[in-house]
Amino acid sequence: MPLRKLLVRVPAGLALIAALTTTTGHAGARPTAPPPPRSPVVRYAVLAADPAHPELTERAVRTAGGRVVAHGDAIGLLTVQAMAQGFVARLRSAPAVAGVARDRRIGSLPPTRRDREGVEQAPRSARPSSRPPHAPPSRPPAPRPPHPHPRPDTFEGRQWDMRMIRAPQAHALAIGTHAVLAAVIDTGIDASHPDLAPNVDTKLSRNFTVDMPDIDGPCAVPSCIDPPTIDDNGHGTHVAGTIAAAANGMGIVGVAPGARLVNLRAGQDSGFFFLLPTVHALVAAGDIGVDVANMSFYVDPWLFNCGHNRADVSDAQYEQRTIVEALNRALRYAHDRGVTLVSAIGNDHLDLGKPTLDLSSPDLPAGAAYARSIDPRDCLSLPAEGPHVLAVTSIGPSQTKADYSSYGVQRTWVAAPGGWVRDGVGTPTYLRPSNTILSTYPKKVLQKEGSVDAQGNVAPWAATFVLKDCTPAGACGYYTYLQGTSMAAPHVAGVAALAVAAHGFPDARRGGLTLPPDRTALLLASLADQHACPSPPLRTYAPEGRAHSFDALCEGSPRFNGFYGYGVVDALAIVTGHRSPPR
Repeated sequence: MPLRKLLVRVPAGLALIAALTTTTGHAGARPTAPPPPRSPVVRYAVLAADPAHPELTERAVRTAGGRVVAHGDAIGLLTVQAMAQGFVARLRSAPAVAGVARDRRIGSLPPTRRDREGVEQAPRSARPSSRPPHAPPSRPPAPRPPHPHPRPDTFEGRQWDMRMIRAPQAHALAIGTHAVLAAVIDTGIDASHPDLAPNVDTKLSRNFTVDMPDIDGPCAVPSCIDPPTIDDNGHGTHVAGTIAAAANGMGIVGVAPGARLVNLRAGQDSGFFFLLPTVHALVAAGDIGVDVANMSFYVDPWLFNCGHNRADVSDAQYEQRTIVEALNRALRYAHDRGVTLVSAIGNDHLDLGKPTLDLSSPDLPAGAAYARSIDPRDCLSLPAEGPHVLAVTSIGPSQTKADYSSYGVQRTWVAAPGGWVRDGVGTPTYLRPSNTILSTYPKKVLQKEGSVDAQGNVAPWAATFVLKDCTPAGACGYYTYLQGTSMAAPHVAGVAALAVAAHGFPDARRGGLTLPPDRTALLLASLADQHACPSPPLRTYAPEGRAHSFDALCEGSPRFNGFYGYGVVDALAIVTGHRSPPR
């Protein structure tokens, strides 16, 4: 399991009521012993049994002693505040309630900070958000940009990942269109980055989070609700660049450089996600008319959400069932409205069809984790194992499954380059950042970590993994190398955007183009570059310096297996509609 550094705090706005009251008799009387402290006020996510009638659930909440802070959205998820003691138990017996979960951190990114090997490190925990859902009912039409790639971008030579999926050949034919919307459900997008600015739709973008100063740092604005044009973490901007960095002669070029990016921010600055913002982002994707949504995060406090695990107490089982039901409703809602859902499969180097032991759950509060045997029939890692989700494994430059990447025939859809710093063992490329994925990054995040100075210069010690490029007018963009299944998934999201552009049809109801997500998924699978399991099929990573716990068994045939799914995603084949010839 990757190391996770968790910093647990009392969530903002959830004040502890700890005042002790004493009762005194007549003057000079000895005071009686104080009663125990009152239960703290906690914020909950309450799921309606019938999303069409949330008023019944609201009535049950009030009867149980709670207060509805935000009314139910399209899937029937309410935000509620109540005294913790006994509240969940009272609601569990209400027929109008499908589930209750504390509104605490439920989704975390794979790591975002690099160690000296270029491997991402785990972020800290964060607090829940109370941002209400908001999304426009439709999207405006957009012009189609010129589609042949006009000239090479400065760092295209460093983008081995794009060459692997044949993106340059695809770009010679088409680069996509602004009529296709690609949503980034992440920590935000730096819309001022000159390689992203041409493609970010700031009008459709939304931020569903509220900054928490003791976790995220000082608020940038008095409301602590950032505008939907910034990213104080960097992860979302990196993902966005891989999907649709502009083909504008500078920096890098994304998989679908003509697509339009929509920032549906659900992640905190510190790199974690909450239940309500995550659900609201998925609902918004469906309401706006997004064509593809990238989800490079995973759900906790439970690494696996199990409905009936005997190691869990009853309330813990109930909470996990609620999380599964709420996320699954949101995923189905988005899919049913035309959204192709793409997810990172996870960085836990596990066969998701055969997990054996979970030692890290629950990760809140700190120190609460205990050993749980995992039954894959009852336990899910979300969103990768959610309905209609295309889970993506990560491969390195040699097309070897990255040691960290999870896998499995039950869940893998396709593979994509996500970087692997340990690829090329025995060669000069081993442990080089160039084995990982180069993409866009916010200048201020690099300045905060010290790799870029106040004047915008890249520090000499950071020059191997941070790059800078400027336009003739002096607008400068910054780029950095990262690895992870977080980096693999946006390659697939970008190819999905190309699929909608090439094979979609006009969306008469909401404008732009549309393509049923099941059709998009079929195109991705049927036109992928098939890749057989290694021989022998048990891949040991000992030569790369990994323990045997990283060993992975690849099961299946060249047509479909647990490492590569249906194969390595292929941009050229998607654009032409024909499988590319063998390499």
